[in-house]
Amino acid sequence: MRDEQEIAFGVRTTAAAVAATALLVPFGMLAALVAARSATLHDLDGRVTDALHDLALDHPGWVDAMSWWSLLLHPNTWRLAALLLAIRLARRRETVLAWWVVATMTAGGVLGAVLKLLFGRHRPDLLDPVAQATGYSFPSGHAFTSALGAAVILLVLLPRTRGRGRRAALCAAAVLLPLVTAGTRVGLGVHWTSDVAAGLLLGVAVPAVTVAVFQRRRVRQRVTG
Repeated sequence: MRDEQEIAFGVRTTAAAVAATALLVPFGMLAALVAARSATLHDLDGRVTDALHDLALDHPGWVDAMSWWSLLLHPNTWRLAALLLAIRLARRRETVLAWWVVATMTAGGVLGAVLKLLFGRHRPDLLDPVAQATGYSFPSGHAFTSALGAAVILLVLLPRTRGRGRRAALCAAAVLLPLVTAGTRVGLGVHWTSDVAAGLLLGVAVPAVTVAVFQRRRVRQRVTG
């Protein structure tokens, strides 16, 4: 039994390490370009922002829809959902998993704030903005927290979800909600495309890293329990 647990632990932690690396490498490349103030990246970001801004000016209804989406899927919405999930897990005496949810969301929040201060990147400065946002730009807090929250919730609920249809719907929601949220931030002109891309990558990478620590503690708890 112990050998089986150790094998499962090895597979899961290896998969988590591979996933984290696959996500952190492109994030690191984007971060390096932002830190170096790459003219190429700035030009690409600017082209996308200008194109979407022109579209937003011509379609005020689209702006309203994006604004409501950003409001409803605010980072605090994901934090509240994760907190409620952690409370439910704690009541079911799945304390290690509950603490993992809380620790991962907390670590993500701290990391996102630190990175914003570290890079100090300014948001797009448009002559006729359709929306306003404060604070630094890189990485996008909305994109980062939505990807982080969706990944955490998916990792907890997917093993507990029965039926292919429900599992497929859960996976689709975990992918589409962060992607649409990221798109609205660029569409509203409050973030560069590279901001939201970095936020999405980092948001999935954080739980990929913390899950390895969780798996180690959980296996030890089962073996010694």
